[in-house]
Amino acid sequence: MDKENTVAAKVEESTIRITRARAKTLGKSGGLFPAPKPSYKEDQKRVRRGNTKRTAADDNKAFVTGISGLQHKRRAVFKDVTNVICENSNANSSNATKFQTSKFTANKSTDEAAKIPMEILEVEEDVKEKLVEELSKIRVVEAHEITSPAKTEKIQQTAGLCTREVVMEVSTLPMLVPKGSAGSQSPQKKEENAICKKLESSNGPGVVDIDSNHKDPQVCGLYASDIYNNGRVKELDQRPSTNYMDRLQHDITPSMRGILIDWLVEVSEEYKLVPDTLYLTVNLIDRFLSENYVEKQRLQLLGVTCMLIASKYEEICAPRVEEFCFITDNTYTRSEVLKMETQVLNFLYFHISVPTTKTFLRRYIQAAQASYKVPCVELELLGNYLTELTLIEYDFLKFLPSLIAASAVFLARWTLDQSHHPWNPTLEHYTSYNASELKDTVLALEDLQLNTNGCSLNAIREKYRQQKFKCVATLKSPQRVSSLFRR
Repeated sequence: MDKENTVAAKVEESTIRITRARAKTLGKSGGLFPAPKPSYKEDQKRVRRGNTKRTAADDNKAFVTGISGLQHKRRAVFKDVTNVICENSNANSSNATKFQTSKFTANKSTDEAAKIPMEILEVEEDVKEKLVEELSKIRVVEAHEITSPAKTEKIQQTAGLCTREVVMEVSTLPMLVPKGSAGSQSPQKKEENAICKKLESSNGPGVVDIDSNHKDPQVCGLYASDIYNNGRVKELDQRPSTNYMDRLQHDITPSMRGILIDWLVEVSEEYKLVPDTLYLTVNLIDRFLSENYVEKQRLQLLGVTCMLIASKYEEICAPRVEEFCFITDNTYTRSEVLKMETQVLNFLYFHISVPTTKTFLRRYIQAAQASYKVPCVELELLGNYLTELTLIEYDFLKFLPSLIAASAVFLARWTLDQSHHPWNPTLEHYTSYNASELKDTVLALEDLQLNTNGCSLNAIREKYRQQKFKCVATLKSPQRVSSLFRR
């Protein structure tokens, strides 16, 4: 025993590398050298790198194994040194093999997972590079090079192995005409710009602020002016055609349209609909007729369908489809009404919110009442009566809704009081119309009031002869309004 201990101590103290010959010699002499004790810290670090999700039991096991008896042959190269191998050496070798295998598998799976986004990024980069190459080959024609709108240009694009020729018209190329050119603006755009400049003018002398009441939330005094200014611009976009009877409709006439609207006035009275529903109904009818041919047998179907759509938009409790079928004496079935409703809404792209004459009339009546100490009910009712008379007349489509509303206020004030001029700075500011601009509309509106053409459609006149409307349909001014426009 002392001899073996002495040999082991000498081996431990030696720092010379053990070769196979030396190991064989030591083996023959019976003095097996013990493997150096593994460092516990190094073992722990190696285990942490390999598997970070080990349990506490595994850590304790590794600790016990590390401090147990002498371990032989830490490396695989020492396997063949001798045939005498202890059980601990076998255990450690198998554990090391398992650890290396698991580490290699984990690294392999991580590398494969990392390859996936890298491949996606490479594909995206290839696509971007191809797009940049294609765009760089397109030669944008400058404005001064354009000789005629019909001029064409061939653009050759190459993407990978595919080559194609695209013939592009110069008129379809973007940014060919300078933005600042005067010819790029349409007449409607110019009109919108002119209206915006008018509306941006500040309050002049003698103008009463009708939006000063900020306590009442229903008045919307903080942003009422912006709402109506936006309405002045929008009335140009969703305006019906003024000549669709001559251009498109060959089976119906303006008188048929007037009869339909006169009947719809009675329907709105029957179902007690709000005035906005009637105005929106007429707007929908005219917008649909502007671009769609309708036979006279289906004109009434279009009328009740548009009133159904307007009722759904304006009313709290809209009449049902069956009620509109009943009002037509069941001339049209429920399926026919729903089919027409689909056609109208699809044609209008569901653009139902439009500023009508009633929208502007509320604002202008409020501006007209600013000069009165006590609000005048007759002024509001007379203004409503005059604007509803214009719904029947096809010729009034050439006037803007805001212009008709301003003219109705002008004529209503003149009808009720001829002692002073009906137009004042407050009305001119909030309507953005001066008296001279209202001349044609006011004169045409006075002819409707006096019924100089002898129109036989009396639904609106009978409606406003009732006492609840103060019988404003019977009011007439002793002096013609044309005297105000004489020089």
